[in-house]
Amino acid sequence: MTAMNMKKTLCSSLALLLLFLLMEPVSTIWANPHQVSGHQSYDESSEYPAPQDREPKALFIIVDGISADILEMIHTPNLDRIAREGSYTRAWLGGEAGGYSESPTVSAVGYNHLLTGVWSNKHNVYDNEIENPNYNYWNLFRLFKEQRPEDSVAVYSSWLDNRTKLIGDGLPEAGGIQVDIHYDGYEQDTLRFPHEGAYVQDIDELVSEKAAKSLIEDGPYLSWVYLWFPDSAGHAFGEGEEQFEAIRVADRQVGRIWDAVQHRQQKFEEDWLVIVTTDHGRQLPDGSGHGGQTERERTIWMVTNMQERNRYFDAMDPAIVDIYPTISHHLGLEIPRDLDFELDGVPMNREISISDPLLEWDDQNRQLTIQWNSWQDEGYLRIKAATTNKFSEGGRDDYQLLGEFPLIDRSATVELGDLPSDFYKIVLDAPKNSVNRWLILK
Repeated sequence: MTAMNMKKTLCSSLALLLLFLLMEPVSTIWANPHQVSGHQSYDESSEYPAPQDREPKALFIIVDGISADILEMIHTPNLDRIAREGSYTRAWLGGEAGGYSESPTVSAVGYNHLLTGVWSNKHNVYDNEIENPNYNYWNLFRLFKEQRPEDSVAVYSSWLDNRTKLIGDGLPEAGGIQVDIHYDGYEQDTLRFPHEGAYVQDIDELVSEKAAKSLIEDGPYLSWVYLWFPDSAGHAFGEGEEQFEAIRVADRQVGRIWDAVQHRQQKFEEDWLVIVTTDHGRQLPDGSGHGGQTERERTIWMVTNMQERNRYFDAMDPAIVDIYPTISHHLGLEIPRDLDFELDGVPMNREISISDPLLEWDDQNRQLTIQWNSWQDEGYLRIKAATTNKFSEGGRDDYQLLGEFPLIDRSATVELGDLPSDFYKIVLDAPKNSVNRWLILK
């Protein structure tokens, strides 16, 4: 499923242009939704060192429960500031609608897509209870800490479970990694934040203040900020003025955090990748709910300062699972080969060979036809198959080579008669990246 995306239209019609001119000003990033570039720094008189000479750091912000079409209506000057250094795009989540990877459009599920780079059939989070996450699919914080244990990571969150359950802070089954800096759990403080009215917005305000201060003073290498209230307002009031104002307040909170990032880049030799996104869209007609597989619930958005965007990002609607390999690349992390074969996303900030594999099964001849999008004209991909899923249990799967095919063909047919099974993990291993799909025949 691909979200309908305004960014693919480079030029608006004259009628639309006149309409925009007559409307009350809204976010400038939507004026050219394909791409907004330029450079606006915290102190425009400062000169940063070249990116290759700066220390890479990454921050992702999840602002809960804002539909893309609603965001595009609201004046969000601080998201605009970030997009002017990079881009805005619509994006998507939810796995394959109606397929093995279909994932509910629910908050914790969406967070974990970003954290792990895989859909629910792998990370095993299907609701907000987070009862039994599969930590064998290493989250970003574990991947970072396994390779750079001395460098700090941080979580600034209006919801404690994000750190304790999804990341698994300190849990042996999650690798025992520790989140060095965390400001969260405020939703459990009913004395300071009585659970009435807009108390969640008050928590978000504190979280954003703590995050900005800590980013300036501590400068963690990998950080997550989570802001909750726009979703709460949507549930309480639907998509009306109350939620619109909640989005405006969240935009100011994001601006506070962006100022802190700009300060770090001005004062230190640091190269920050910032990605702001949401965890799900909302149901029609009033936007008070979510959780299903309608296009609007599956359609999300990304705002980023990322300048080294690849052709895939510019031509396609990226998925939330693409954020994992993108941040990993920016931070210089090496994704272990077995884990790389499991990821459901592709990086958006470096060259890739392939994306978006599709499978078509011919049961009579036991043949599998595979299609893919090719992002390079030269070279070959190797199609591999495994009939086990040992990785999900902490083991390794043995892949058999089914054939080697030119990337430019964008399609290949392979025989599975010599590999009888009712379950296959298919990997397309190309020079610059790999992608995978499952084939389930029972």
